[in-house]
Amino acid sequence: MPLPTPPATAHAPVGTRAPRIGLLGIMQPLYDDMIPGITEHQAAYAGRVAEKLSGVAEWTVAPPVRGRADAERAMRAFEDADLDGVLVVMLTYGPSLRVTRMFSGARLPIALANIQPDPAVSPSWDMDDMTYNQGIHGAQDTANAMVRAGLPFEVVTGEWQSPEFAGRIDRWARAARAVTALRGLRVGVFGYPMNGMGDARVDESSLLRKLGPEVEVIAPGSLHRRMADIPGEEVADLMAWEDGAFEVDGRLSKEEREDHARMQLGIERLLEERGAGAYSTHFDAIGEDGRFARLPMAAASTLMAKGYGFAGEGDVLAASIVYAGHQLAGDGHFTEMYAMDFPSDSILMSHMGEGNWRVAREDEPVRLIKRPLGIGGLDDPPTIVFRYRPGPATLASLVFLGGEDFRLVVAEGEVIDAPALPSLEMPYGQFRPETGVRSCMDAWLRSGGTHHMVMNTGARAEDWKVLCSLAGIEYVRV
Repeated sequence: MPLPTPPATAHAPVGTRAPRIGLLGIMQPLYDDMIPGITEHQAAYAGRVAEKLSGVAEWTVAPPVRGRADAERAMRAFEDADLDGVLVVMLTYGPSLRVTRMFSGARLPIALANIQPDPAVSPSWDMDDMTYNQGIHGAQDTANAMVRAGLPFEVVTGEWQSPEFAGRIDRWARAARAVTALRGLRVGVFGYPMNGMGDARVDESSLLRKLGPEVEVIAPGSLHRRMADIPGEEVADLMAWEDGAFEVDGRLSKEEREDHARMQLGIERLLEERGAGAYSTHFDAIGEDGRFARLPMAAASTLMAKGYGFAGEGDVLAASIVYAGHQLAGDGHFTEMYAMDFPSDSILMSHMGEGNWRVAREDEPVRLIKRPLGIGGLDDPPTIVFRYRPGPATLASLVFLGGEDFRLVVAEGEVIDAPALPSLEMPYGQFRPETGVRSCMDAWLRSGGTHHMVMNTGARAEDWKVLCSLAGIEYVRV
């Protein structure tokens, strides 16, 4: 069955819109007298590159950069337009000192496309053709300037009209979108983090300086007031949508569903008001408050499906990387490793009851159930239950190492078509690492991989590797 579409809101997160990329073509006036019209000729080439790549991003093509003022003006325009990244293309050789200052202050992720108009050297070439196709040594000079500036950047060498080149630019553009989104992210934390849980702790100033997420603590009382303010028709609309989207447990009372719906709408309203694209709740912070009847389990599942980052227990690191997973691949899912299954060489993945149902199997209904839960000491929380879709999948854990050092631990593998676990009333699936459970877990633990993580469907390790390169953090594949 096809997965449902969550109800829209006025201020939903960016989600999976196409990356917005600026194309910066570099040349110089030296060749104007030798080849009249060369600037217009190479500007047309830059336009053809952007047109060829229109399927992977929305492009803003700057006029050819021929000097320092041109370069700095173009970069300011890209930044003012809130683009996600900049692709640098050498239209001819251009001396790097004319762009050094621009790169030293660049705020957007950069990729250097080492390409040329013609894919092959031809006996018919004259000096004009040699000049049109001499970008490689301009790329070397320019890359040297970026290295000296200490600027993280990606390099893509290839035939610009080939599918392989488009695929690599697509990967970089999505990573650039994720890095730029992280730099503007605000994570709402309802209450406080779980006491004693060390791998989720982070120096908030270091996180803000290095990767960009800002932590916004939200008092549970704010949620209680927002719940009371939600109009009854909005509650009814959400319940009606759930009736069509999920297989709803008949044991759920109207009162239970209305209370859950108010919690979900109240959380989303607060996130919109605070400008937060990700959030985390801790069961003790909700349970000890004394004003709530239940935990917001189903709310987390549908808000993740709408593009919000989420993590349990006040884990800002995990909420941030789930949000990045949305930007990178479109289906960030919060999970943790529950138990190892050595006979199938897999790991049971789940969490207390939160999961992005966009990763659900399509041959089984997604269910909204009445589910007893002792944690938190509250009433039964309506919970969305599903099994993960079999196929390639990738796990990623954001690790804080101290100071301003971060590491991303990544494991690629597959969700296997394992037997159902009828008594497990949580989203779940079994992940088989490509390196095997023993080797993967040895390396995961040695690398400090956390117990909360993001899962995406598909083979995404190389995507995460590019993101780490652009963000300037360590990448470890286990």
